[in-house]
Amino acid sequence: MTFADTARFLFSLGPELKTVKWSLDRIGLLLSALGNPHRAPIRFIHVAGTNGKGSTCAMMASALRVSGVPTGLYTSPHLVDPRERIQIAGELLGERAWCDAFEAVHTAAERLLARDEIEAHPSFFETLTAMAFVAFRDAAVEAVVLETGLGGRLDATNVVDPALTVITPIDFDHEAFLGSSIESIAAEKAGILKPGCPAVFATQRPEAFRVLERRALEVNAPVTLSSAWRVDDLHLEKFGSRFLLSAAEEIPIDCPLAGEHQVENARTAVAALRIFGISPAAIREGIARAQWPGRLERIARNPDIILDGAHNPAGARALASYMKRLFAGEPIRIVYGAMRDKAVDEVIGTLFPLAAEVILTAPDQPRALNPASLAEVSDHPNLRIAPTFADALRMTREKPMTTFVTGSLFLVGEARAALL
Repeated sequence: MTFADTARFLFSLGPELKTVKWSLDRIGLLLSALGNPHRAPIRFIHVAGTNGKGSTCAMMASALRVSGVPTGLYTSPHLVDPRERIQIAGELLGERAWCDAFEAVHTAAERLLARDEIEAHPSFFETLTAMAFVAFRDAAVEAVVLETGLGGRLDATNVVDPALTVITPIDFDHEAFLGSSIESIAAEKAGILKPGCPAVFATQRPEAFRVLERRALEVNAPVTLSSAWRVDDLHLEKFGSRFLLSAAEEIPIDCPLAGEHQVENARTAVAALRIFGISPAAIREGIARAQWPGRLERIARNPDIILDGAHNPAGARALASYMKRLFAGEPIRIVYGAMRDKAVDEVIGTLFPLAAEVILTAPDQPRALNPASLAEVSDHPNLRIAPTFADALRMTREKPMTTFVTGSLFLVGEARAALL
């Protein structure tokens, strides 16, 4: 079976959100049939949260690699290539290893189906999660930074016995699945906390922190707060930041990931890495080397085109803060597209007033929101509609200015593929 064959089959399983399985039973049976690869001698750092998960994971994985630890990284979603989700030693899983992992998982699933032990083939996300565990076991990695997909309590990744758990800032997103209050969302994220397992909490809304704290006490999980590390000498620049983190020791940080919100992500990563036993020198170098595509990523210059997957209200607020601080007085354009299940009114209200021009478009996805429908909820005086991203890109060339491509990560991935 070729990589293209596996990709076609995986995508035929349906969209992740529509096929999510709110139970750990099927993934448990699947992993058991595979010899429980998630029980291999691997130290897992399990990460949940609403925003900042991917960036925090990328920084931690980079520092682990610098320290000499054979490291795996599992994240979602992908932007262009599904192999982005499973990385070993900082590289996308090779096509042969990907196909081997897929065939192992698919064969096990088919056997379970034939014995009526499961009612349907594992979902896209369950299959990829099982593939990741197989690939990490076969590569004999020693540590894995493991990002949850949706929520935490019933997420397919929540089968591991982690060495450390991390919870990044919690905010509104996926309310249809996780609940309509911060407390209910936090309760789902807190589901990754394990008895006696150390946990690191990023700075949280008070109502989220109360839920996390209560759950940590229930399972006797010792908690470290990212705020234990003081931020001094902060210098925010357009495409990165420099600052000093101080607790019992001092660690100078040169963060290449743009945006003030990355300061919190970095200090959360530092707090976790120190608990994990990584040296300050490796942390400093690892964060300096970190990459996380599609999040305030400058993909073109003269004029700048910046990609940012601000797909929920918290992401939009972070992007707006970045624009106000570092692009004040400079005309900017926003190219925006969204999916139908997103809180577009709040995102539009946060971002569009900052733009001299807005181009509405649609990601090349069945669940994309029609740009004409988006136009109906915006009163921006300089708004245009582009049926596709290719059309939007042509429009941007008519009048050069700094352009932000934002909204759906599907749109960001499409833009990244086109512009690279």
